Amino acid sequence: MEASEIIIKPLLTEKSYSGIQSKVYSFVVNKNANKIEIARAVEKLFNVEVAKVNTLIVKGHKKSQNTRQGRTVGRTSDYKKAVVTLTEKSKPIAFFESLS
Repeated sequence: MEASEIIIKPLLTEKSYSGIQSKVYSFVVNKNANKIEIARAVEKLFNVEVAKVNTLIVKGHKKSQNTRQGRTVGRTSDYKKAVVTLTEKSKPIAFFESLS
């Protein structure tokens, strides 16, 4: 897999904003990617050194909608989240630095 296929998008939440100062970043990644592939993709895309990667599957949330035909209930799709920690000597990722 290409690096751009592994890293889908950055995950921007209140909790992920708090990790920017300590060089901890969150990404939505391909479900089939493992930790080693994710680490290599981040290193290649952002030119940084990765210390560790933690991954988890985030379950989709229930969504309900009232329509004329009645109430419909569905779910958002599940996704895989990667929390990437950079080394101390690594430079920060510029995209996230502009947000803080």
